Amino acid sequence: MTKARKIIYWIATVWLSLGMASSAIVQLLRVPDGVKGVTHLGYPEYLLTILGVWKLLGVVTILAPGFPRLKEWAYAGFFFVASGAFFSHVTMQDPIGEIFPSVLLGVLTIVSWYLRPESRKLTGPLI
Repeated sequence: MTKARKIIYWIATVWLSLGMASSAIVQLLRVPDGVKGVTHLGYPEYLLTILGVWKLLGVVTILAPGFPRLKEWAYAGFFFVASGAFFSHVTMQDPIGEIFPSVLLGVLTIVSWYLRPESRKLTGPLI
């Protein structure tokens, strides 16, 4: 792994982790703007707790050494959350300022996953 690739990986991974952790905290604390945002999209308020807990677990998984299979699941979960938020905001015809965070988190997820070191990749049979 080149030095530049490693630096880009860690920048993307740290920003992804900060974004997911901060949004998880907002969701778990039921910050009024967060509640308003999720209900505006048509989702029930209790979804905030589910997303918040899974995001925090995903951040821990992505940052911890080892557990390559679990990392694959965490990256997939982050991608599903980001793409789901993107399509939800687009469907509601929200302004770009509401859509952009989901695009950014989606891009960071893909970059972090793609550039991850060999030690963080799943090797061998997938099943």
